[in-house]
Amino acid sequence: MINLILGILFFNVILIIFKLFERFKVDNLQAIIVNYIVASALGIFTSDISNPFNYIIESNWIYYALIIGMLFIIVFNLLATGAQKVGMAISTVANKMSVIIPVVFAFIVFGDTVSILKIIGISLAIFGVVLTSTSGQKLGFDKKYLWLIIIIFIGQGIADCIFNYAQRFVVDAGDAKIFIASMFMAACATGLLMLIPKLMNGTSKIQFKNILWGIGLGIPNFLTVYFFFQALESNYMEASQVYPILNMGVIVLSALSGFILFKERLSMSNWLGIAVSILAIAAITFG
Repeated sequence: MINLILGILFFNVILIIFKLFERFKVDNLQAIIVNYIVASALGIFTSDISNPFNYIIESNWIYYALIIGMLFIIVFNLLATGAQKVGMAISTVANKMSVIIPVVFAFIVFGDTVSILKIIGISLAIFGVVLTSTSGQKLGFDKKYLWLIIIIFIGQGIADCIFNYAQRFVVDAGDAKIFIASMFMAACATGLLMLIPKLMNGTSKIQFKNILWGIGLGIPNFLTVYFFFQALESNYMEASQVYPILNMGVIVLSALSGFILFKERLSMSNWLGIAVSILAIAAITFG
């Protein structure tokens, strides 16, 4: 359970840093690419693999890492934009509503147990997401960003399913750090393909502050994914429990962080959504 709690805490740190990007005029893409370099370095240097690059190339999970890594940077970049355009709470909801996809995947593919309490908890989680993302009777975000929310939802859901499948059937527990490092390297390579054209046509320019913020982002990013992997690896909970609890925990904490640190306004329905999300966590935990 401690791994899950740490994963929630470090993910919230990521969202806070994203919000600070806007205040300090940080280039999202540049900082995110640096973040992936740092995160992959952490994975490599903290693993026990003596020749990591050969090990990665010869591994049977390299293609999973490549796909997840590419999805990571696409969703991650959109999440950073969402935190700035629609607020921390709403962008987090868009990201975490995707919990439906890996939960259904776990029921069908992994044969996770289906209990009344778990179903109630998942239903409460969805209801909590809706409440947290609305203000009165209207959507709590500008509808012109609806496309952004949909892409985050689908992209994150697919990435979670592939990550969970690889963790369960392909990646050995001892390969966790090097596997995560591989995902980050793939994400970094994808990001560079997006950045280089911008540098060449002059629409983007390398700035030292982007590098510094990227370094600061890379540490909690690696720790978030690592602790999440460990939470899935443990036999304490099934995947259909880990995903909803992680997502609801992040929603509650990010909404409160946005309210306390950035004075983001929360309506009565938002506060009710936070309360319902907490009930959902309890129900799923004991389901």
